[in-house]
Amino acid sequence: MKRYRAMVALLAAAVLIPVGSLAATAPARADAGPPGKYVADRDTKIDVMGEWAHPDDDTSIIGPCGVWHQRYGTKCGIIMVTRGEGGGNSAGTELGPDLGLRRENEDRVAHYRSGTVDIFNLDRVDFFYNQSAPLTQYFWDSEETLRRVTRVIRTTQPEIYVGFTPTLAAGHGNHQQAGRLIWEGVLAAADPTRFPEQLTGPNALSTWQVKKVFSGGSTAGAGGTTTAANCTTGFIPTPGTNLDTVAGVWTGYDSPYKWPAGNLQGKPAGSAKIWQQVADEGRAAYPTQSRVMYKGDSAPACSRFGMTQSFVPFQPNTAPDGTANAKAGLDDAILFGATKPDPGGLPKGTIEYLTFSRFLNVAGEPFQATLHLKSGDGWLSPGQVALTVPPGWTVSAPQQVGWVSDSRETTVTFTVTPSTTAPVNQNAKISALYTSQAKTGYTDNVVRIVSPIEGRFQRWGNWQEYDQWLADTAPQATRLGRSAAIQSMAVGTTLALPVVVHNWSNQTQSGEVGLTLPANFTADAASKPYAGLAPGAETTVTFEVTNTDAALPATQNVSIPITTSYSAPAGSGSETLTLSLVPATAVANASTTPVVDGTASPGEYSGPTLDLGRVWQGAASCTGVDDCGVSATGEGSTAKVSWSDDALYFFVHIRDDYQSYAVTPEECVGHWQADSVEILIDPRGTASQVLKDTANTFKLGIFPFTNDPANRNGNGANGPCWERDADNHQGYSTGPLSTGNAPGVQVASTATWVGSNETTTPHAYTGGGYDLEVKIPLADLPAAVDPAKLGLNITPYDNDDTSAAGTTTLRHIDMSTRLGWSALGSVQSDPYRWGQASLPGYTPPADRPTTPAPPNVSNPNLNGVLSPQTIAQSARNDVPISGRIPAPAGNRLQVRNVELNSSSVDLDISAGGSGTARLYLWTGLVGAIPVYTTSCSPAADPAPDYGLTACAVTDGGYPPWSPDMSGHVVKQAASPITSKTKHLSIPITAAQRAKLLQDGRLLLSYETTKGEVQALDLKFRR
Repeated sequence: MKRYRAMVALLAAAVLIPVGSLAATAPARADAGPPGKYVADRDTKIDVMGEWAHPDDDTSIIGPCGVWHQRYGTKCGIIMVTRGEGGGNSAGTELGPDLGLRRENEDRVAHYRSGTVDIFNLDRVDFFYNQSAPLTQYFWDSEETLRRVTRVIRTTQPEIYVGFTPTLAAGHGNHQQAGRLIWEGVLAAADPTRFPEQLTGPNALSTWQVKKVFSGGSTAGAGGTTTAANCTTGFIPTPGTNLDTVAGVWTGYDSPYKWPAGNLQGKPAGSAKIWQQVADEGRAAYPTQSRVMYKGDSAPACSRFGMTQSFVPFQPNTAPDGTANAKAGLDDAILFGATKPDPGGLPKGTIEYLTFSRFLNVAGEPFQATLHLKSGDGWLSPGQVALTVPPGWTVSAPQQVGWVSDSRETTVTFTVTPSTTAPVNQNAKISALYTSQAKTGYTDNVVRIVSPIEGRFQRWGNWQEYDQWLADTAPQATRLGRSAAIQSMAVGTTLALPVVVHNWSNQTQSGEVGLTLPANFTADAASKPYAGLAPGAETTVTFEVTNTDAALPATQNVSIPITTSYSAPAGSGSETLTLSLVPATAVANASTTPVVDGTASPGEYSGPTLDLGRVWQGAASCTGVDDCGVSATGEGSTAKVSWSDDALYFFVHIRDDYQSYAVTPEECVGHWQADSVEILIDPRGTASQVLKDTANTFKLGIFPFTNDPANRNGNGANGPCWERDADNHQGYSTGPLSTGNAPGVQVASTATWVGSNETTTPHAYTGGGYDLEVKIPLADLPAAVDPAKLGLNITPYDNDDTSAAGTTTLRHIDMSTRLGWSALGSVQSDPYRWGQASLPGYTPPADRPTTPAPPNVSNPNLNGVLSPQTIAQSARNDVPISGRIPAPAGNRLQVRNVELNSSSVDLDISAGGSGTARLYLWTGLVGAIPVYTTSCSPAADPAPDYGLTACAVTDGGYPPWSPDMSGHVVKQAASPITSKTKHLSIPITAAQRAKLLQDGRLLLSYETTKGEVQALDLKFRR
């Protein structure tokens, strides 16, 4: 094993020195301690760990890690929760696990040159774009994912952790949950009661305390530079608004990678690329995700990170006199106290941090602040602790502290009283300075001042769940802010608006809650009272709010201030509700059952016309009604909807002036990468409320034409195709690849493909656009519809000329303008923002369930034992594949005599139990396979740089990938293993043997019947 376990002496009992005692020598250390404490060796140890949800989320650390690795010997690693199997593929036809394999390599290519070669994939399913952490928890099995994160942390023992914010501001629900896993993983790894099975047995790990966390911190401020080293020197965070400590690193240093002769940028051959150039090339190394080869010339930058938690002393950005602290501006300042000693002089690994008796506090009311101390090496001499608080606040006097040991935490508690005029709804910083002889240690933390009485709109759905997570799991993350007040309502309807009134003060309070309503809104009362609210208690005041608009206004989002007064002392607090107005319609019962022929015949669609001419993304990509269907006068893109029997019928008229790339049947997914229309239906109108978002909905993406001259999809030569995406049962819906998820759906399209994806062929639509007619059986929806209120939206996607610069071939790539009936940001993932529809006269069958079935994502995730790159990494650093349980000693696979013979590769093996071996005969570099083609000479630009520099404007194509990972997998095999298995043989051809003779190896994973894992990287005997 590449890990080792070191015996360390621990104190059997702590010796406490009374406060004020100044003994001249440190107490004696005990000589004995518990054996077997795990310590990661350098092959396994990670200094800076990043964590993200998908490959390409993590590119912000490419340049910084390159600089830290080159200049300071820092080793970066990445925990990647998914391989991105649920995303689109602009570079090939791989989907599901096959796409995951390709995207894993893209991520490794992006980071490889920066020295970040350890990417720990957790094998969680990448299901679809959403904005719900609870939905992500459902798909990821949150407890198992945290277990794997914890094992990786405990095994690699990172000092610094960076990644997404855990807040709803992260957008994608996978991103939110990845951010939460940072906070949860840091807590769990240090907690012996969490996953205790990892701490016992022959593979026992130890608890581990990450030292610094950068997750959601702000980098706002002024000063510093982008043109010189130590680029954060002179930087001061924005006063009053950014209380996070900011660390930066300059990416203008020369990297080891050289410009090849003939490079498109005209750089001298053999001159060094700066690290920002390497980072920008890496950031573009994801062709499957619509990124294109980087052909620019990068200027130096200053990458900055906002710290949100620290357990060690650090350097603040500002000195006590308010000037910039030069030490905090150094390019290695992020490492201080963690991988490098803090300049204050305390030993590396010294623990120092502040906690508070409560985070939310009221002006004028005291609370407790506690400094926690633990030496990083031996004893620290007696010293003093002093706290600094904001102007006008008071704090108890500095305190003497005795000897501080490295085996037991010392705490010092102060009483802090905020100023009676402290501004509310703001964070306030409190800092502590610990002095021990000539050594000092600085730390700080924040509290938030709130109004004595808060009247907050009652949170629901994802907002309520997030606030509960803060309270129950990660209170420290509250410094990033609680959830926003958000709701939606249909135009012209009435909404119950509950306000929760909470008393944070130490006095009983009375007052009233009032609303300030915008134009075209009324309420049952302008204000309502509450009385006798005891300290810590809360009550709910509810208003009935009515919108009086007759039609959807141009601005769908409105603000409603909520003001809550209180009595002791008299005052008031406020917050603002953002209310989204969504369109509404009544779907008419067709007097004549529509015939799906692409024509709206009399009697088929007697209901109102829905305006689809509103842009919700990509407004800069289209101009005028003939381009993107937008029209203020009604001649743009529109739709009509009817119901008949047990089906919904749609007639959609799209204005468009340019035909996009034509998809093949294999590409009939990812509708946003070509001209398309998506129909979105929430049958119960409650998907957001029950925390399932689009997983409880039906979403049909329709391509109006295809590149299918042989009619393989069965919809006519070059006819339409359709798929379901990001819903209750996503996947192909037509042709030989259909998953059977949309039976009975019918589509007629008037669009005729121009017959070529070459821009040299005119791509205008005949008639200036196309019409779609669609039948959706209501039985296809995940539940019976609520005829009084179902969610509905129709969203056209308009892609124009997507050819790369200097080429004439359209690409299957996302460059779309997105429109909709309800055109609010991210409506594809937020059912509460869809329009509302009723079906007068319709009654669903009595036996149709009203609760949606569990969601089916169709494409599963890749099992890490099937990834040669993951196997090679695990064999090298001994971190179990996917953070799973390592195969036990009694059932590990033993391999002897791996022989490369004339017609086979032969292995002598033994195992103590049963499982499955996956074997990959591999040739070439395993860590980074080129993702782009280039005309640059490989001799002038060798791997791993090769394939990332352009020597012609037409460079940037895609090397063949499947089925052998660009030729690196010479052959693969799988074999069941039992205790009786003694020999494995893999037949090979003469050509395969010749490849393996050059630089071949055998990558082998072993998975026991209990799911335990083992990885081997084996050389051949010849």
